[in-house]
Amino acid sequence: MSSKSYLSLVFGAVFFVGILFFVNHNVENKQDVLGERIYNGEQQTVNGEQEDVENENDIEYSILNIENDVSEDNVEEMNRKLDSSSLPLVAPQNDKRQYYLVVKVVDGDTIDVNINNEIERLRLIGINTPETVDPRKPVECFGKEASAKAKELLSGQKVYLEKDETQDERDKYGRLLRYVFREDGLFYNLEIIKQGYAYEYTYQVPYIYQQEFKEAQNYARENKLGLWADGVCEKEQERQTPASGTNSDLPADSSCAIKGNINSQGEKIYHSPGCQSYANTKIDLDNGEKYFCSEAEAEAAGWRKANNCP
Repeated sequence: MSSKSYLSLVFGAVFFVGILFFVNHNVENKQDVLGERIYNGEQQTVNGEQEDVENENDIEYSILNIENDVSEDNVEEMNRKLDSSSLPLVAPQNDKRQYYLVVKVVDGDTIDVNINNEIERLRLIGINTPETVDPRKPVECFGKEASAKAKELLSGQKVYLEKDETQDERDKYGRLLRYVFREDGLFYNLEIIKQGYAYEYTYQVPYIYQQEFKEAQNYARENKLGLWADGVCEKEQERQTPASGTNSDLPADSSCAIKGNINSQGEKIYHSPGCQSYANTKIDLDNGEKYFCSEAEAEAAGWRKANNCP
């Protein structure tokens, strides 16, 4: 082989090796670039998934915060901030109690209420006010004032009715036995005693608010409120005291002056001279009422002492 041919062969081999090196280098670069792109793509995808997860967590966290932050106090404020064309985010929570309309105040301790389109008469638990509507009796001292105060507090009001498991559902006259609360929270049974327009009244079995009612009566008496005011019934007693009595008004024995009265609830109550309602109390012998010569005699016969006696 000539030297020229040898040089040509070597040159060709070098050129060929160079071409192979160049091609291989480009392919590796492309793979690196491609691999980077794939990696980056995967990374971007992973990052995207992470961002989606984080966004979902953020949404759940926000909802949780909204639920935790919502209360009756800020619901209305939240609703006011919404666009007027949007529905409220959270509806205000309504009072769970059922309220009924007072359609008539009969007297201080008896009212008529519309319950599901039926008029029910209620006798209010734990209180007794001077009589104004009992046909067997004259209007008692402070009865008109008590009725007027009851109308002031209850007429046209919506009230919540609470029953007492210690008491019957109804009294012997068929009236529902209930406590009455106004929508603004005023507890009527308690308030009418505290203002001095009613007596605390326990019928046979103690009721759940007995202690509070007795304390309210003591408060009214000590502060001389309403019927406990000094001399409040003196003129009324003088006006109603008859000049002469009938056989039903006077005892057979003039020394037996304790009056055994039966009230509208059928409870037997006696009034001794000096009791606040003594002069007003009329005895109907035909109705089972009677006179007694001593308190012991009255109590032995089943009568109890009136609450307004000293």
